[in-house]
Amino acid sequence: MSVDTSAAHQPLYDPAVDGDSYVPPLDAALRLARNALDDKATANIHDHTEMLRAAVTLEMRLRALVAALDEEASR
Repeated sequence: MSVDTSAAHQPLYDPAVDGDSYVPPLDAALRLARNALDDKATANIHDHTEMLRAAVTLEMRLRALVAALDEEASR
């Protein structure tokens, strides 16, 4: 017997709630993404908290970078 857990599921990211209207300049977003990659490259894969922090940081930087690229492309 399986249990339907879809009603209890909440997405990690909801653009309507979590979206940020500020889009950083492309050079700043790229610099911050590179810094995050450098910083999180040495995260301990066996440390759940460290992995969670790395995942959240990298997702935030990736979203900002994509938004900056989209903004740049629309100019």
